[in-house]
Amino acid sequence: MRRGIALDLGTSGFRCQMVDLDTGKTVGTAITERHPIPGMNVIDHVNFAIKSGEDVANGLMIETINNLFKELGGDLSEVEIIGVCGNPFQLSLFQNIEIRDLAYAGKNMLKTLGVVSPPRDGDVVSAESLGLVGMPKAKVVIPPAVRHEIGADAIGMMMLTDILQEKEPCIVVDYGTNAEMALVVDGKIYSGSAAAGPALEGQQIKRGMLAAPGALSELEIVEGGWRCYVLDDTLAPVPGDLIDPLTGKVIEEGPMHGKAIGITGTGVIAALANGVKMGIITPPKINTPSGTLMLQDGIEITSADVDEAGKAIGALRAGFLTLMNAAGLWVDDVRKAYMSGASGLYVDARKAMTIGMVTPGATHIVQFGNTSIGLARKIIMGEVDLESLREFAKQLRADHVMFATSEVFKNLYSVEYSVWCTGMPMSMYNDMLDMYSLPHIPDQIDASDVKVERLAKRDLPDTEECKVRIISSGTVLAGVVEGCVGCRMCVKECPEKALSILPQGVSKYRAEIRSDRCAGTACRRCERACPRTVLHTLDLKLTE
Repeated sequence: MRRGIALDLGTSGFRCQMVDLDTGKTVGTAITERHPIPGMNVIDHVNFAIKSGEDVANGLMIETINNLFKELGGDLSEVEIIGVCGNPFQLSLFQNIEIRDLAYAGKNMLKTLGVVSPPRDGDVVSAESLGLVGMPKAKVVIPPAVRHEIGADAIGMMMLTDILQEKEPCIVVDYGTNAEMALVVDGKIYSGSAAAGPALEGQQIKRGMLAAPGALSELEIVEGGWRCYVLDDTLAPVPGDLIDPLTGKVIEEGPMHGKAIGITGTGVIAALANGVKMGIITPPKINTPSGTLMLQDGIEITSADVDEAGKAIGALRAGFLTLMNAAGLWVDDVRKAYMSGASGLYVDARKAMTIGMVTPGATHIVQFGNTSIGLARKIIMGEVDLESLREFAKQLRADHVMFATSEVFKNLYSVEYSVWCTGMPMSMYNDMLDMYSLPHIPDQIDASDVKVERLAKRDLPDTEECKVRIISSGTVLAGVVEGCVGCRMCVKECPEKALSILPQGVSKYRAEIRSDRCAGTACRRCERACPRTVLHTLDLKLTE
């Protein structure tokens, strides 16, 4: 039997599917809970690789992928081809090639460091050469990058939607930690990438988590309170408790009562949208007696969560408007929006629009599935070849907007940040746009009037009949901390419960960190909490 594997290397985790190449049927699906490298964004992953060693980062990824493939349930020796999709950061770490050119901006800096950018124009290599085991005859097809922060996932986003056939201007976004987006105008593509961060995927949120059984994924305003929805063992949302969000009081128990353990990004978005709609949230403040939104089973949304989510939403909106500015358009010119990726598919599109995750002029929203794994599947099925991917990448490079160096993006993000994180009222939004000589944003379209099309039931195809296997993706980083007195203040401060401090002989202590749970350099709360400033997480090493 001929088999192929489609592999999506996402910033928040990995997903793969084994496919029968003769029938196209999915025979196995497996995903990780999180990314195996510490951190919640690509910058954290690259920083870890630079500080701890690229071989270490690559080893974490390859070990996780090998473990993931074992969960697919098929004979790996029958695998002939593996199609991989991901952004340039993830694909470079996967290939174990130079990454410093992705981390540092400016040719002079790279020249000083002696960094030579490796070719990222796609490749075909053997699985064994990458360290993938049990597949002696398998070849791995790696698509090309577009720019240093735009890669194969953006190509998939464009190729798998029908955006290129649109006659009117439209925008497509692959929602995730690194949100790739493109504006298409008369066949011309303006692309960009906003470092939105992980909050809208449930990370860097107090009780946040990725989609898994027991996660709150949706909240609906109904008569008497808010109905919670919890993911069951098949990752399908089922009704949970009816609660009073002001007090957390259970008005009516649901079939999933007592089983909610956290909240996903879609749940966070629903909580924000509902809170804003009811006047409970005026960013970043939550107007309840406790100062939090109280949900099922003690799960709450804090003002710090609103702040984190607001930064991500602000980055998205600033990206939309920056692309429009580059194309000579504005909000009223772009009426159709495509939402790609797991977050883009599962979120309530109208709620997402209410809080600014969709371009504010949209009157028609199309929700798509996981285009990254969709492209990987097309590769293994022979529906697209490497040369056509290279040609498409060239097309995308023509009008790429680098948000990191864009003055327009910086100005727009400062406006968004003022709303979400400093309490500036929306009534002052256009006044700030005047300061930057940018057009006004018209009054918000009523989201209930927006047409929404959902073109996929799930972001991964065929999972209704093929159960998804979920694995832990991390290993342990450990080491003796010289000068540690065992107060464990660092442990108490860790928001992800990733850290342990254990006795090591006489008057010495050992730190252990779960690599997949650690929020990386963007967090470092544990280091700041250490009264003796002796904990340095990047000094910890992989355990054997």
